[in-house]
Amino acid sequence: MTSSAQLYLMGCLILTVGLGLDMGPNQNMEFTFMLPTGGTECFYQTATTGDTMEIEYQVIAGSGLDVGFALISPSGQRVVSEFRTSDGIHMVDRTEFGDYRLCFDNSFSKMSEKMVFFKVVINSQDNTSGGQEEWIDFTVTESVADYRIEEIRRTMDSVYRHLEKTRQVQAVLRAFEARDRYLLEDNLWRVSFWSCLNLMVMLGVAVTQTYTLRRLFDNTKRVCT
Repeated sequence: MTSSAQLYLMGCLILTVGLGLDMGPNQNMEFTFMLPTGGTECFYQTATTGDTMEIEYQVIAGSGLDVGFALISPSGQRVVSEFRTSDGIHMVDRTEFGDYRLCFDNSFSKMSEKMVFFKVVINSQDNTSGGQEEWIDFTVTESVADYRIEEIRRTMDSVYRHLEKTRQVQAVLRAFEARDRYLLEDNLWRVSFWSCLNLMVMLGVAVTQTYTLRRLFDNTKRVCT
């Protein structure tokens, strides 16, 4: 087999792996929303029995940068309950079958709405086994015995996992960046306000001192000689 044919076959293998990974079930969720004043918002995430679920949330903007958070299982059990926190990371080792409820509470704040970012990552054993079965079927139908298909499969799976982890970390870093930008802008407004106030006070004091000194040396009495 020529080198050009080998490159063509390798490209077909990589394209097949990429399409198989992209078309697989995606159970990860990332969302940024505005939590109104005095309100509560709930979101639902479906899970199967025996999966691992990771929940991470951050308050990006809003007075106090704090919300209440609750995670409720499909059976109605309150797995996590937090009050007035700015961020949190929670892990559920073995999930139940059904819809988990993620609730964010801002009922204690009557003046400021909050911007909240959260993500849910579910690691399911079915997705991994499904991908392996697709590779086994591919090796049987194509019968490319001259290439180390198993090694290529492991490499591509590793690349996919690293890319998925990188995407999740970048989403978290974007949330941190948004929150830091909000804090910087809020601090800049406060610094500018107090700087202008201090400048006005200094100008007022300077004008008052100048006027007082001029009045001290202003003698309107006439002296007769």
